[in-house]
Amino acid sequence: MKKLRNIIPMLLFPIIIFNNISIAICFLTFSLLSATLSFIPIVYNGILTSAFSSILGFTISSGSIGFILFISPLVSCSTNLFLANYYVLEFRSAPIMPWDILSIGTAASVANNFKYTLSKETVFVLIGFVILILLESKATLELKKDWRIRTGGVLASFALLWGFTAMLHQDSTVARFKLYDKLFTPTVMSKRDGTAVAFLMELKYIVVEKPDGYNKEDAAALLASYDTNDTESATHTPNIIVIMNEAFSDLSVLGDFETNEDYMPFLHSLMQEGTPNTISGHLNVSVLGGNTANTEFEFLTGNTMAFLPQGSVAYQQYVKSNDYSIATYLKSKGYDTIAMHPYNASGWDRDKVYPLLGFDTFYSLKDWVNPVKIRKYVSDQSCYDKIIELYEQKDANTPFFLFNVTMQNHSSYSEEYDNFHPDITVEGTSSKILPNYLSLIKLSDQALCNLIEYFSKADEDTVIVFFGDHQPSNSVAAPVWKLNGRSGDSLTEEEEARRYKVPFIIWANYDIEAASNVETSANYLGGHVLRAAGLPLYDYRNYLSQLEGQYPVLTAIRAENAQGISTPVKDVKSTLQDYMTLQYYNVFSQK
Repeated sequence: MKKLRNIIPMLLFPIIIFNNISIAICFLTFSLLSATLSFIPIVYNGILTSAFSSILGFTISSGSIGFILFISPLVSCSTNLFLANYYVLEFRSAPIMPWDILSIGTAASVANNFKYTLSKETVFVLIGFVILILLESKATLELKKDWRIRTGGVLASFALLWGFTAMLHQDSTVARFKLYDKLFTPTVMSKRDGTAVAFLMELKYIVVEKPDGYNKEDAAALLASYDTNDTESATHTPNIIVIMNEAFSDLSVLGDFETNEDYMPFLHSLMQEGTPNTISGHLNVSVLGGNTANTEFEFLTGNTMAFLPQGSVAYQQYVKSNDYSIATYLKSKGYDTIAMHPYNASGWDRDKVYPLLGFDTFYSLKDWVNPVKIRKYVSDQSCYDKIIELYEQKDANTPFFLFNVTMQNHSSYSEEYDNFHPDITVEGTSSKILPNYLSLIKLSDQALCNLIEYFSKADEDTVIVFFGDHQPSNSVAAPVWKLNGRSGDSLTEEEEARRYKVPFIIWANYDIEAASNVETSANYLGGHVLRAAGLPLYDYRNYLSQLEGQYPVLTAIRAENAQGISTPVKDVKSTLQDYMTLQYYNVFSQK
């Protein structure tokens, strides 16, 4: 009876601890009233976490001291996991996903730039974990040191964990127990299923499956059918400068708000109908609040994140050998290909990926000498000064393709700095985050104005492309929603889609056909750039140009057809088999 009294706490404490973690994450990150964990997910989270804790228990536990050593680190680790997920949700508006393990280095490089605060609810949960530690210290358990018992326990726990995970990957299980499996809304998935269940369900999507009926030779033949054999006919090769501006967006797409002055007067002037030599509109992207590299991937390659797991990072998971991109193509046309990013070269594995995508040179933070910084980051103006410097040093007979990813506007937006003085105010809100963000946008707008003014007087024909990689996190958007009587929990599908819109422009210092109010997506934008520059398209871009006529917008979130009707991507995948085939061939089969 005494042993039974001691075994019961060993079994119950891990369940209580981990279930509390799952529930606490939901309560604290989605608010107490909106957390929707039901009985079945709670039980499932308990089973999963108990299996994991049993592995540790059989591995290291021995007697009362060992039990304390087992549970206490478990609570500590769990608390750290809870806090990590809490802050990831706050800063990126999405929970931790399996693919984030590959991004630890990138996350760590910017971690010190965020402001970490503990709400009273968070403190309450942490106190609860401390109480659990004190309670478990009263428990004792005599566990024989026989290695066979320990090994058997570990293997049995692993089998339970593996078997239960496999069960969660079955559609029948998801349907029977009404689990939420919409991968493209991971926040809701974590909210409804619990953290442990959601995380393990997401593991299903680590491996990218071949499209139905996929055959490598047939895919190659399909791609070849779009080769028009006119890629040698380029007679005009202007310089092409592409600026993907970190977190740049026009939040007016979310709702009305009044500011003391226009926060992007120059860009707004370029986006007016009838602006000469300018193509402008909205770019629909696949990410929100982070995962910048995925917008890069879509723009440079023409591929879409719609066919890859939500939350995955293509650069880190899938670009492992030479991948055909717009840089590769332009290099074949005699262009020098340059990538620029005024931060750590290793972020998102850019130092490894850029050469694979056809870039000859990569300038990172170390290549800026005494740049002007705004907050902790190299300013857009210093970034563009570097572009001008490279232009003035280049061979006049060799055009260049320069792809620049800025850093100035990276989150967070809550801190105060001596070198940054916000001058945009917003009526009707006490938020400091929103004015700070808009003030940064104003500085970016001025820097872009200076860059275009310089190249408007340059001797060489030059095309400048400018777009944001994604909108900022919900902490910036929330004040706009509030001013319009909305909240993040009550958005319609149309309102949710607006969270993925950023402005774009294509400008030239020579005559090109102008257009405004263009709706497109990142996978198509490279084709728009090539056509504006007067360059022929290559086989894959020819296919995408044809597809764009059918679906002018195609992201990981939604597809919009030529009639303007928007639907979730999964609902139209049956009509995108050729795209899926060609992308799989480009990303996986040519390696």
